[in-house]
Amino acid sequence: MNRFAFELSSYTLKTFSGFSKASIRIKGQENIPDGSVIFRANHFTRIETIFLPYHIHAITQKQVWSLAARELFEVPVLEGFLNKLGAVSTHDPNRDELILQTLLSGNIQWIIFPEGMMVKNKKLIKHNHFLLKDDAGVSRPHTGAAALALRCEFFRERLRRLSNTGEPEFDRLVKSLKITDLDGVLAQTTCIVPVNITYYPGNARDNIIGSIAKTILKEPSKRVMDELMTEGGMLFSGVDITIRFGDPIEINPYLKDAYIESMLTAKRRVRFDDDITSKKISKQISNGIMERYMSAVYGMTTLNYDHVMACILKHFPYKKEGIDIYEFSCKVYYAITCLLLNRICYVSDIFHQNQIHLLINDRYKRIENFLLLAEKTRMIEIKGKRFFKDQARFFIRSDFHAIRMENPIVVMANEVEPVTAAEICLKKVAQKSRRQILELVKGRLMEKMNVDYSNAYNTHYIEGESKKKRIGQPLFLKHDNEIAGILLIHGYMAAPEEMKSCAQYLHGKGFTVFAPRLAGHGTAPEDLAKTTYEQWVESVEEAYAVLRHSCDKIIIGGFSTGAGLALELACRVKECQAIFAVAPPMQLNDLGSYFVPAIDAWNSMIKKIRLSSIAKEFLENDPENPHINYIRNPIAGIHQLELLMDHLSPKLQTIEKPVLVVQSRKDPVVNPRGTQKLFEKLGSKVKEYYLFDYDRHGILTGRGVERVFQSIENFIRQWV
Repeated sequence: MNRFAFELSSYTLKTFSGFSKASIRIKGQENIPDGSVIFRANHFTRIETIFLPYHIHAITQKQVWSLAARELFEVPVLEGFLNKLGAVSTHDPNRDELILQTLLSGNIQWIIFPEGMMVKNKKLIKHNHFLLKDDAGVSRPHTGAAALALRCEFFRERLRRLSNTGEPEFDRLVKSLKITDLDGVLAQTTCIVPVNITYYPGNARDNIIGSIAKTILKEPSKRVMDELMTEGGMLFSGVDITIRFGDPIEINPYLKDAYIESMLTAKRRVRFDDDITSKKISKQISNGIMERYMSAVYGMTTLNYDHVMACILKHFPYKKEGIDIYEFSCKVYYAITCLLLNRICYVSDIFHQNQIHLLINDRYKRIENFLLLAEKTRMIEIKGKRFFKDQARFFIRSDFHAIRMENPIVVMANEVEPVTAAEICLKKVAQKSRRQILELVKGRLMEKMNVDYSNAYNTHYIEGESKKKRIGQPLFLKHDNEIAGILLIHGYMAAPEEMKSCAQYLHGKGFTVFAPRLAGHGTAPEDLAKTTYEQWVESVEEAYAVLRHSCDKIIIGGFSTGAGLALELACRVKECQAIFAVAPPMQLNDLGSYFVPAIDAWNSMIKKIRLSSIAKEFLENDPENPHINYIRNPIAGIHQLELLMDHLSPKLQTIEKPVLVVQSRKDPVVNPRGTQKLFEKLGSKVKEYYLFDYDRHGILTGRGVERVFQSIENFIRQWV
């Protein structure tokens, strides 16, 4: 292999990757040792033969050669490119000697796929040992890589033993193995590094290559279309690919067998497996190594939404009346939190983000896209807010070369099976009753809110400035005979304590009330400065889900920024009965706020050039409730408030539920004219606007609050 040709081909692949929509994440690269390395990766697509060597080369700066399927070399366009990239046909008669010689030097690393074929169905059977299942039946994964690694380390150790003996066999070995740097060879060791490649999404999708094939080929085979739709979709329709390197398996310890030991020190000419005894031992050891790396390769699967949903669907108990989509969503949400908390497997990076969107309006369409795929492939039938599962589809035999198109949900579920702990966890969650899962999700959310607050408070606490912890503690007042549940959202720079009087009043009138803490609040201004309005939205969504699991009817309300967040949520959820918004901030009185985006951008710029000392990050704040509110106002926080208002304004017309807007006529913070404009934009057929003649912003605390509370109560009672 010409190194220049290899580098040129790598550059070509890098250029090509710029046109691809595939996003590749590398994990565990610190596990790659120096020396003689064989990478053993799972094999789901042909494109792995191309992109995996490129990325390993980028990490190790060594040439990486691989074994590729013979049929790839039969395609003229690919043959030359694969040769230059270091691919060797699986049917090359000299492959084993080539691998041994190049591997010993440590200058060239190898990729060998253990299955000996693409495992399109991802079906692995493991009782006492691993088996692969395809149309031809059941077969064992190949042990060739293990045998080659054993041979490589055997000859390295034999050279080490003979190096100071002066035996002719030593010189013969050096010559036959074409060794030019003996010290380098003896200083290294042979390892097998397990590699897992996980795709999301992994199902076949329409793409430009598939469309061209349908036009050119009159009747393309299922196999051709499967590979074009699956792999073309990954390249041109977008896919997240996680490449994970596991702990290296050192081969030298496997040479401790007594018979092998005698061969290592023999002065005569010997081959590693040239007699019946050594062949038997080699086969036995190779099988053990194969089982080890197969377990590692498939155990490192990075679980994503596809895996969790497919497994939940597979194990979801049959229901004659169908499966409620929200119950399914709850099980998916809870399952993800279990995987994270128990740390029983590798999971997608995106799982570490807040997953509350799964329980609200599925704004990223994770649930919707999965269920549409399941319906398209006849796994389920969707009827309104429920779906009906065809359990037989999980066990029906599919054509091996068409299963990725015809039954992708089964492929996703199959991939979870080798990750035993995850499979058990997901199965247990799937089999929970509706009542159980609703309670579990509610408990998990409440626990998360408390843990999040404790962590944030401990991290950002400032002696003499941060308030007592109870000020920011989420407030949940459960009524045994509730009329409805009320979500009560506090304002900007405040905390749940701000809503306590209103919450106690409404609780006393027969309502369950939940006043959550918005992210970045109840701690310190520095915490708020790095919080986005999307995180405030997620705080509200979590509280809404808790109420939904506690009450049959829900009212959404809030004060100031909390009022804006209440309206934002009402744009997306349909289950609430009504909304009330007290002093919603559609337009701020402080004209300086218009310059906030520019100041925020300026601060970001000067931080990048490490001049943080001249950044103006906070404004002094003189709050009406200094025992609750921050005394410093982060400029970045004001910017987020304006982004929230910009986000909300065009959506107000979509609100259909009854709305009450309450405003102080002499509000020094929120301009009543802005509130009036907000009221006019509301799409609700039933809406009321109350204007109180107060000269303060915080009209839910202090003088005359009973009148405000009563107006809110009277409005609520109309709709519950």
